Formats: sequence, C-alpha cells, structure tokens
Amino acid sequence: MRHLFRWLLRLTAGLILLCVLAVALVYYLASQSLPDYDKDIALPGLSSPVEIVRDNANVPHIFGSFGASDDSVYYGLGYAHAQDRLWQMAVLRRTAQGRLSEVFGSRTVETDTYLRRLDLYRLAQQSVSVQSPEAMAALTAYAAGVNARLQEINEKALGRGAPEMFLFNMPMAPWQPADSIAIMKLMALQLSGHMKEEILRARTSLALQDGDRLRDILPDAPGSGLTALPEYAELVPGAGLHQASSRRAARTDTTEDSLLFPVAPRGLAGASNAWAAAPSRSAAGGTLLANDPHLGLSAPGVWYLARLELGTGAVIGGTIPGIPAVLTARSDSLGWGVTSSYLDDQDLFIERLNPDNPQEYLSVDGYKKFVTRPSIIQIKDQPPVTLTLRWTDNGPVLPGSMFNLADITPPGHVVSLAWTALSPRDTSMTAALALMRSGTVAEAIDAGKDFIAPSQNLTLVDRETIALKTVGAFPQRDAAHQSRGRMPSQGWRPENRWKGRAPYEDNPQFVSPQGGILGNTNNKILERPFPNHMSYDWGDTQRIHRWHKLMQTREVHTRDSFIEAQLDTVSYTARSLLPLIGANLWFTGEAAPAGTPERQRQIALSLLSEWNGEMNEHLPEPLIYAAWLRALQARLITDDLGPLAKSFGHVEPLFIERVFRNVDGASAWCDVRQSAPRETCEDMARLALDDALVWISERYGSALESLRWGDAHQATQDHPVLGEVPILRYFVNIRQSTSGSDNTLQRGKTSGRDPDPFHNVHAAGYRGVYDFADPDSSVFITSTGQSGHPLSRYYDDMAQLWRRGEYIPMSLDEELARAAAVGITRITPRD
Repeated sequence: MRHLFRWLLRLTAGLILLCVLAVALVYYLASQSLPDYDKDIALPGLSSPVEIVRDNANVPHIFGSFGASDDSVYYGLGYAHAQDRLWQMAVLRRTAQGRLSEVFGSRTVETDTYLRRLDLYRLAQQSVSVQSPEAMAALTAYAAGVNARLQEINEKALGRGAPEMFLFNMPMAPWQPADSIAIMKLMALQLSGHMKEEILRARTSLALQDGDRLRDILPDAPGSGLTALPEYAELVPGAGLHQASSRRAARTDTTEDSLLFPVAPRGLAGASNAWAAAPSRSAAGGTLLANDPHLGLSAPGVWYLARLELGTGAVIGGTIPGIPAVLTARSDSLGWGVTSSYLDDQDLFIERLNPDNPQEYLSVDGYKKFVTRPSIIQIKDQPPVTLTLRWTDNGPVLPGSMFNLADITPPGHVVSLAWTALSPRDTSMTAALALMRSGTVAEAIDAGKDFIAPSQNLTLVDRETIALKTVGAFPQRDAAHQSRGRMPSQGWRPENRWKGRAPYEDNPQFVSPQGGILGNTNNKILERPFPNHMSYDWGDTQRIHRWHKLMQTREVHTRDSFIEAQLDTVSYTARSLLPLIGANLWFTGEAAPAGTPERQRQIALSLLSEWNGEMNEHLPEPLIYAAWLRALQARLITDDLGPLAKSFGHVEPLFIERVFRNVDGASAWCDVRQSAPRETCEDMARLALDDALVWISERYGSALESLRWGDAHQATQDHPVLGEVPILRYFVNIRQSTSGSDNTLQRGKTSGRDPDPFHNVHAAGYRGVYDFADPDSSVFITSTGQSGHPLSRYYDDMAQLWRRGEYIPMSLDEELARAAAVGITRITPRD
C-alpha cells in the first residue's frame, strides 16, 4: 500500500511538473512577440532616420529627421502599429479580403461569403490609382514600415509577431497600400445600417395587419412630417406571397452570429458625441472640442493613440491600426472630431429575373446579363466553396439566406445593394490625410470634399472658429422614387435609380453659429425635403436633450465642463417615460404582505419614484427601469409581430411615448388582439413590471434595494477570436461594471439580446477633449490599452482609467514625452 502511494505521489508530482513546464513553454513562446521599445535598429524601406518615443502611457511620438519628408513618420507609424497590433491588422485585412476561412474554418464562411459578394478588396485595389500623390506617398511609406516589422520578426524569430499566430496558422503577406484602403472601407461597412433598416421596415410592413401602426414601431425623428408612403406589398407585388404568412415565417437572422462578421446588429451601426465652444463661450477665451466616437467594444479596442510630427506640424489623437491617418485629433491650430452622420447612403433593389434565362435581370433598357465572376473560398480542413459573384447596374446581388432577405423577395427576383462605399474611385484616404495637414477650419472643410465613405459629421475648431460639416458622398435620388429609399424598390424603374453624387457644397454645414456652441449626438440635424434629405433613420433622438441642458445652463465652458458632459449618466429618456408609464401605478396599490408580487411591485415603484434618472452602476433603479421598459415593449409588440418582435431588441423611446400618449391612435398596441378582454396601457405597464421583477429575481435575487446596474451593464471588451475559449478567455477578455445606458451621454449601448440583454457592447472606445486656450492641457483615453498582446502591461492599463472617467495628457510637448519615455526606438535606413 505504501509502495502504491509513493507511485501515485510521483505520478502526481510528474503531472504537476509537466503542467508547469507546459505553462512555462506557452508563456515563453507568447512572450517572444512582446515588442522591445528601447532599441536602435537599421531596417529596409526607409529614406531617412525616424525616432519613436513612447511616453509613459505607451503613446508613440514619431519624429522624422529635420527637413526630411513625412515619409519616415508614416513609416514609423506603420512600424508602431505592427509592433502592438499585428494580429488585429492581419484579421482586419483578411476580413476585407474575404479570406478568414483559410484560418478559422467553417465558422467564418458566412463572413467571407458576404465580403466576397461586396467585392470590397478589389474595389480598394482599384481605388489606389485615384489617391493624391501625397496620399500615395503616405500609404507606401506606411506599408514599408509594417513590412519592416514583419521582416524583423522573421529575421529575429520574434514569436511570429503575436501570440495568436501560434494558435492559428495565418501567414502574413507584405502590406500593400490597398490593404489600408480596404480597412477604411471595412470601417464604412461597420458604420452603415440603412440596409438593415430597409429590410426591417419591409418585413414589419408585411407583418402588421394595420399599416398605420408602422409609423409607431418605426417612428420618424421629431420634426417636419413626412407624406404617406405605400405599403411594401404595394411597392413590390408578390413580396411575402411565397410564404404562408410573413408573420409566421419571420425568423431571427443568424448571420451576425458568424465569427468576425463586420455588419453590426441593428442599433449598433455607429454612434458618437462631439461638441464645440467658440471663444465667446469659453472661460479661458479659447475654442473647446470634445469627441467620443462609439464603436463595438473589443479587446484590444479599435483605437490606437499616436502623435505624428509632420512637416505641416504635429498631430496627436486616435488612429486605427492598418490606416496611416489620425482620424480624431488635434494639432497646434486645429481640432477635429467625428460622429456618425446616419446619411442614407444605402438602397436595396428588387431585381426581376428573366423567366426564360435566370442569368439575366430586368434593367431600365430591358433584360441584361449579370456581370459575373467566380470566386473560390478556401476553407481550413474542408473542401473549398465556389461562389458566382453577380452584379447588376445597381450593385452586387446579395443571397436571400442573409439578413432575412428571403422574407421580402418575391419568387423570381433577387436583391441588389447600392452603397456609396462600393466605389472603385474612393478617395476617402486622400481626404483623411489632407485633413491632418489642414491648419484652419476652412482648409479642413475643403479637404472633406474627397470623403466618400463612411459619411461622418466632422466637428472642427481652430483658434477662432467652430464648425460642423457633413462629409461623404450623398446619393442623388429622383424625386419620384417609389419608397424614397426607405424600403427595397424595383430596380428596373428609372425613377428608383441613383443619379450620381450630389455636390459637396450641398452637404450640411454650420460655421460659427451665433450661440457659440454646436454639437451632435447622432440626432437629426436638419429637415430637408426628399430627395435632398439626409436621412429618415437617425441614431438617437434622446441624448441631444440632455446635452442641450448641460450646454445652456452654463454661460461659459471649460475643459472640465466638457469632460463632465462626456461622462454624464443622467437619462433624459427615463425622466420622460417613467411618469408616463407609471402614471396610474404610483402609490395606488393596496397593502401587501412581504414576499408577494404586489409587495415587490410597490417596492420597485417606490424606488423609481425617488430616482433622478441617473444610470449609475451602483444603483438598483437603473436595472429595474431598464428591465421594465424592455418587458413593456415586448408585451406591446409580440401580439402584433410574433417572432419578428425579436428583431426589436432595443427599446424605442419614441414608440413607448407614442403609445402612452395615444399619438394617432397608437394606444391600440396596448390591446392584445388575440385575447377576449380589452387590455389598457395601464394593464400592460403593470404586467410588464411584474415580468421584469420576476426576471430580475431569477437573475439577481429578490432584494431590490441591493441590486446594482453595473452587474448587468458590464462592458464586454472581449477578444473577437479567443473570447469564448475556456480558460483563455479569462486572460484576454476585459469585463467591467459600467454606468450609462442606451440614451445617456456616457453612452453604453446594451446588447438587446438574451441571455444578457443589458451587457454594454457599444461605447466610447475613445474620448478626447481639446482646449485651445491651453492646448497641452488637452486629454484623451481609450477603453483598453495600446497593446494587443495579452501579456503586455499595456494591454488593459487604460481600461480602469476609462471606466472611472479618467484621462491621460494629450500633449505635443516633446520634452515631456522624452522625460517620461518607457522606450525610444531609433530606426535608420538599411540598404
């Protein structure tokens, strides 16, 4: 027995030793790719020496030689990006190319299929030739910097450049200028949501028995009214007839669940805040600018901080790895921020097939052959898939299996997509790089003329002037367009076709407003009659009210008051809707014993009655409110929409308001048509509150006073590939309790999907506040850190600062950067 025990002890010790050795080996291999920031190195492809000074937050300050061209600075940025985010860059490039399945297998076939059909990478290659000479020089130098890092990795065996490269065989081809343009197009794809809105509007139109109710569930932003449009069934005869019932056939689209799928779920296609103050509204007498662009959260984050010392002056701000431009930033004399414009830049077309020849479609001039090209998707460990890409005059043909397109496509038809980013002459990169060299608001507005996609609202300040200019190509539509671009329309009718691009001068522009303050929270910025409209679908109708109050309650502003506004968590929506939905419930219940549903309802209502609408992570009221609103909307729409109701994952405040104010008869949603009694809106509010409390008790317990919003509203900054891998996910994912909500200025957009509908999945991955009275007091922050390497101290060092609402200095003081440098890389040319 003792002998057996000794052998078991030895075996256990041996297994433990093997595990320790395995962990040590994994750590050693992974740590080989940790970059060395403090070195002197000679590399090829460089015209003159460059110096990369990493300040104490690991922000690279990149300096070229005095009197040399800017090429070496762009080279340095490419090198720095590849040092810290090589895996991220490789994945972005493969996504744009539609080549993920070569690495990840069948999990990404849907993603590759969609990107191949859009042909984004080929369009990026064609766009290279139309860039300005300055842009081409920057793109070429940037690519050379990336490739120099790749060569260094290969020559010195630096762990393949990223630890993920050991888990996935992803060979890195040399970087090309087209790769950077393709990534910018990929960002446009992630920021475009009008296609999904058109599909949902069409599906909802088919599902509703009362067509007048469409304007309730998909309301227009407040403002001038819109003339009535025909129902989708009238626009496209036969839509839905191939199904027994479009309402019963409605299903949840699973395309967006595909790994690395770049099209955001509805409601998550881009948002942002930006506001500016003129010297007359600034306490220190200088212009102010705040910007926090909102994108899907991930680890590492989308943004990478950098400073470039260009011949026209230094620029510091947020970059995206793979792109050589600083996209939201400041220089000594100019600041700029970006917000999603929600420009209506996508249209879907129903294309009629020739019944005698399915290789032809009906065009304006009669039946015409599709432009076709085969495309082969190589799949790891599986046979390849061959696609036939088809294009019509309107754009690429999309498969009916995606985005529930089959639900709205009549038999004998297909759907094509027109989108401004599908341009082979996309000069957006030229515009972004020209913006960095601008010194005044006027010069920046002029640089914006070359932006194609994504369309953005560009908020600008120089020393004296503030302005907002919408950049990006505006599709020119015919005044007789059948659906005004709101739903898929017949592609063979000339009045539905795009007529080119509207003049840049017609893009909305606001310069030096009389009040001295301007801003954008993705709200409706103007009302222009169709076809000169900007959009019918806006990102938010709520945050702007809170912003207006914060701006106008102060005569003058400071950097700190702008920071306070960025971090504000008070929900105007909660303050507006709670008195409506609880109007007949406050303090009207009879006494109820502890532990009963009635008592729980009374406790919840008592808490909410004393709440100021602050979506603070430590409070219980935000969770009760959010769960109530979500349950209420589900109660209101499930009866009418059936399974399609799952497509409305986020609460639409205007819908709730219309129903409870009975705008145009909208209270009809409160009655459950399939039940005999006639329910009132008060009944629905009470039942929904009970639903919410049951859900809360099952997830978080029945002690309502002890609930924390932050337990439900966790920021899910997960690794896009390794985030669901057991054990590894604990090392690569960054999860944090956060304040804010869908409609607060400190926006933390929730997922809207079970089992965690309130996870914070879309937020301000970058925040910056620029003060031109004292430019070096400007500040910025990102949501994770500079490095994409999980073993790096800079992988998540900014995450807690970001969560707490703290910032790091945004200074162009070279001596300050050098004094606190964590490393200086000096690169010299090598023949």
